Order: sequence, then structure tokens, then C-alpha cells
Amino acid sequence: MERAEKREFVTELNEVFKASGSVVVAHYAGVTVAQMNDFRSKMRAAGGTVKVAKNRLAKIALQGTESEGMINLFTGQTLIAYSEDPVTAPKVVMDFAKTNDKLVILGGAMGATTLNAEGVKSLATMPSLDELRAKLLGMIQTPATRIAGVVQAPAAQLARVFAAYAKKDEAA
Repeated sequence: MERAEKREFVTELNEVFKASGSVVVAHYAGVTVAQMNDFRSKMRAAGGTVKVAKNRLAKIALQGTESEGMINLFTGQTLIAYSEDPVTAPKVVMDFAKTNDKLVILGGAMGATTLNAEGVKSLATMPSLDELRAKLLGMIQTPATRIAGVVQAPAAQLARVFAAYAKKDEAA
């Protein structure tokens, strides 16, 4: 890498650390190219990104960001996975790590909060932002449906009473 490319990469990585909902750092020694491509495509499909970054450049990019607390995670062959949704990157990384024992999660960050490997695992078990929105919408709609049912019930009972009187009159 030339010096200009390095500057550009550090600037880009700095923006990633500032804008991402969560960042996961992991060792990838022993992961094959095919497995890495599969991992990248899964992450891309979920709305995240995986990058292999030189540790020295990543440490420079971390300076001045909220995520600066995870600077000590960058040792050995590391990759970073990040996404705007705080749950997406940890979820995809955890799913991939279950099937591939070569990927070792070191930790990460969510805003100013530095996470260890257990923190990333617990973050991965949380529902995504879209799932939470769907649950909230369902909770909001349920009372409205019940209210509509309660309001319609007296009218339906009244209609049944009238129908019963009409049948009684026809029979007589």
C-alpha cells in the first residue's frame, strides 16, 4: 500500500467507526478464501460489511472515535465486521462462528461501549431493529382490534335479538 492509499483507508475506517451501530473484531487465521467469501456475502445480504484491516492502520483510525476503547483487540490476524443496525453484525458473525471454529470473536464496540466476546454474544441474541418494530406495531394494533370487537359486540347482540323476534313473529 502506498502512503496515499493508507491515508484514504484510515479516513474511510475512521468514518466506519464513527457511523456504525456496532463493530465486531475477530481473528480469522485458518479461514479459507471460499469460507471468507461466503461470510462476506452473508454479511452483505444482512446489511453489514466485513473488512480485513491492518492492525496499525485500524488503531490509527480508532483514535478520536467513541470506539477507541477496543484498540487493544487489534493483535494478530484480525477482521472487523460492522453494520448500522447494532444487532446485525454480531448476529451474522456469531452464526458464522458456530459453523467455523477458526473464526474467534475477540470483542467489539457499540458506540462508546466496549464489548468483550460475551458482550458480542449477548448482543447477537437480541432481536434486530426491524423485529422490534414489528413487535411494537403488533402490540399497538392488538388493543385497537380488541376495542373494535368490544364496540361491535353490543350491536351484534342487538341484531341477534331483533332476528329472534322476527323469527318468533314469523312462526306465530
